[in-house]
Amino acid sequence: MIPLGQSALSLDDFSDIVFKQEQIALHAAALEKIDTNFRFLQEFSSDKLIYGINTGFGPMAQYKVKEEDLLKLQYNLIRSHSSGSGALLSPLLVKALMIARLNSLMQAFSGVHTDVVELLTTLINKNITPCIFEHGGVGASGDLVQLAHLALVLIGEGEVIYEDKICATADIYKQLGIKPLSVHVREGLAILNGTSAMTGIGMVNIIQAQKLLEWATMLSAMTNEVVEAFDDHFSYELNIVKHHVGQNRIAAMFRDILKDSKMIRNRSEHLYHPGNIGHDVFEDKVQEYYSLRCVSQVLGPVYDTIAQAEKILVDELNSVNDNPVIDHVNGNVFHGGNFHGDYVSLEMDKLKIAVTKLSMLSERQLNYLLNEKLNQKFPPFVNLGVLGLNFGMQGMQFTATSTVAENQTLSFPMYVHSIPNNNDNQDIVSMGCNAAIMTKKVIGNSFEVLSIQLMTILQAIDHLECQSKLSTHTLHLYTEVRKFFPKFIEDAPKYKDLERVSSFLQTTDPAISFKTSAS
Repeated sequence: MIPLGQSALSLDDFSDIVFKQEQIALHAAALEKIDTNFRFLQEFSSDKLIYGINTGFGPMAQYKVKEEDLLKLQYNLIRSHSSGSGALLSPLLVKALMIARLNSLMQAFSGVHTDVVELLTTLINKNITPCIFEHGGVGASGDLVQLAHLALVLIGEGEVIYEDKICATADIYKQLGIKPLSVHVREGLAILNGTSAMTGIGMVNIIQAQKLLEWATMLSAMTNEVVEAFDDHFSYELNIVKHHVGQNRIAAMFRDILKDSKMIRNRSEHLYHPGNIGHDVFEDKVQEYYSLRCVSQVLGPVYDTIAQAEKILVDELNSVNDNPVIDHVNGNVFHGGNFHGDYVSLEMDKLKIAVTKLSMLSERQLNYLLNEKLNQKFPPFVNLGVLGLNFGMQGMQFTATSTVAENQTLSFPMYVHSIPNNNDNQDIVSMGCNAAIMTKKVIGNSFEVLSIQLMTILQAIDHLECQSKLSTHTLHLYTEVRKFFPKFIEDAPKYKDLERVSSFLQTTDPAISFKTSAS
């Protein structure tokens, strides 16, 4: 059970709730604080003009709303902004969104009744996820459209996904004895105004990007291993003279993965041998291609980018991103723009660019393994059958190349793609939810590219029959994946194998991680 409202929610806490179905509970002191905040707003707003309570919304804020229509105003906001389109967000991403919204409301600066956070907690714990669409939010007054669909479910309308079926919210509430939310003062605006869609999706992106980077490092090490590369490019001595945390973490992980490999070569024992200096042409390649030799310099910035994104997103997760901010401690209501999603949008753009570069590295390593003129070690396309008659991994390379090309196009930043809207009230916006969704796509694509690289590496290992020379870590991965992706010689459709390998990478923690190799 993970308590909310007691302390800041960490990435690990968030991951446990989303991926491991950990239950949540609301801290009693935090609930008291929310109640105090709500009662302050009730009294404070009784004789004052406050945006979104007794005024219209956005450019309609110049119009006062009659007292008898104040609650209807909140329902109108929810219903009118439930206007999303496109594909539905997956239940996992919606759950992430709900946790982010709940955690923001738990800060007790939104003036909501405790009914809101208690109902959100019930839905999260029971895995009841609202139907929320990808398209709609511009990320400036928050993720208005996505969060409107959340609010619509809270008031008992719209649809939810429950036990893998789309159902009417009212039917599920009746079946499970759940009472819909009744608006008290400003619950409609408080639920809609926030960065919780982009933040929830962004947190999932970071968790998956960390795993992706660990696998990319593992596969880069395996690629170096099967081609019998030299060891100095990932040595402590070479990397420590460059003062970047990420580069040195990647290099350290390389050393851990390959520490007992019998295939990686020591330069001193080979090229530095006095007998070599007399040759005019060296048969051994003096230095490997960049995709093999510069892994720590390429993946190091990816590591640093993920680390920075984690810091920013966790800060956002634990922030108040509502407007106005209801401050019962200082006895005032402050109007501003904490709903603006630029922090998240920028980090998601940086993350997807970094992940795209990761997929490009994987594709280049794949190409090296498939091209016999480059590696001078394997048959074309690591074809274990009859050359000309069989095709090996040739067909799968097209998929990898195509997918990386899509990543490159998706990497155009949303952060600088503001379009004024809302009668120019929202004259500069973040497009943060778009950025987060596109980043999710890039990460998913990259798992597919790495899967094709892994399949190729396993075929290369079988061609060399070098299993006994592999490091402990790489042999373990070889053994585990060969259980469901066996060696092949004759041509057969590979799309289901690709799906299985990709699922394995996305759901399995590498045997070695940055958390253990950082020291």
